[in-house]
Amino acid sequence: MPDIHFTNIHSPIGQLTLVASPRGLMAIYMEEHTKPAGDRTQWSEDSSHPILTETKKQLASYFAGTRREFDLPLDLIGTPFQKAAWQALMKIPYGETRSYAEQATLCGKPKAVRAIGTANGRNPISIIVPCHRVIGKDGSLTGYGGGIERKRFLLELENGT
Repeated sequence: MPDIHFTNIHSPIGQLTLVASPRGLMAIYMEEHTKPAGDRTQWSEDSSHPILTETKKQLASYFAGTRREFDLPLDLIGTPFQKAAWQALMKIPYGETRSYAEQATLCGKPKAVRAIGTANGRNPISIIVPCHRVIGKDGSLTGYGGGIERKRFLLELENGT
């Protein structure tokens, strides 16, 4: 039996593919995201997997505007720098934004602004690890793998607009 489970769900921002390992949620892919390398035939479709079921429930509450924080086990796979960048993302409060420079400072690497942008672009668990909350220094919406329209939607959802 495969250790990696997935399911597809519909959301206000399109179809999402949720992926979990025995340790936790590994990924949320939007339709046009590049899927991870490797043999996906070893993945098992399982809409009743406990982690995936809880993720679906919490995402539904988030999109309904009733959830501000997620409480899910995460299985973040990346370099130590990427993991630090993603941990910093999870410290950005619901409804707030930070610049890439502010995120770099949160990581203790204030000069690593470009590297932060690259790490955010490789964030496998969009929405829950909220890279959509990072904006340009001038307040512009920049650099979101799911597209600027989805980023705008998520930020407006969190701001109640």
